[in-house]
Amino acid sequence: MDNEKYEVKLDSFEGPMDLLVHLIRKAEVDIYDIPIALITDQFLAYIEWMKAMNIDFAGDFLVMAATLMQIKSKMLLPVHDDGEEEEEDPRMEIARPLREYLQIKAAAEELSTRTLLGEHTFVRSSQPEAIPKDEEPELVKVGLFELIDAFQKILENLNLEKAFALTADRISVKDRITQIIDILEARGSVTFTELFDGAVDKSDFVVTFLSILEMAKLNLIQIAQHMPTGVIRLFYL
Repeated sequence: MDNEKYEVKLDSFEGPMDLLVHLIRKAEVDIYDIPIALITDQFLAYIEWMKAMNIDFAGDFLVMAATLMQIKSKMLLPVHDDGEEEEEDPRMEIARPLREYLQIKAAAEELSTRTLLGEHTFVRSSQPEAIPKDEEPELVKVGLFELIDAFQKILENLNLEKAFALTADRISVKDRITQIIDILEARGSVTFTELFDGAVDKSDFVVTFLSILEMAKLNLIQIAQHMPTGVIRLFYL
């Protein structure tokens, strides 16, 4: 089957630091007070999930996983109060680069909103905005890991006992991308969950999800979330 061999590479997507930020925000904790055991387990679970989905991620994810496991091991060691200078919290090993990363990312996002003119500078795109102007204040950009969370919820709600499998004429990622483009050309935008309507087995769900990731990587679509409702919507560029 085509989608079993199909891989979506994360080169142009988010990296391990983005996943770490995503997990910390979900846990609603401070970067200086990370529940390292929980975050490490969740980080490893995401890696295993991406492997199962044929999502090809960079070795940086494995380096981060190893770092988190090392910190987790240090946190499990007993603390000896021998009167010497107090040892630094092992979590600072990740908290410091995480703070620097957030600062750099915030600065980059601020720069991206400016109009810089002149040679060798960024210029505002002449491409029309995909998101309607009247919706912009309530819409925020959706990252890879928010998409993964949304897709996992869809799979959790999938009743595989009632779903029936089609063994013939199963669609490929390439063909599914063409179908999604046709939908977006006709409607302009579509919700994330609507694209999974009509899927009959888990394979169809996976093909649709991989198609969405590939389209985002190719900058064919813009993905945003409506904050008041939490609905994720895809806009055709």
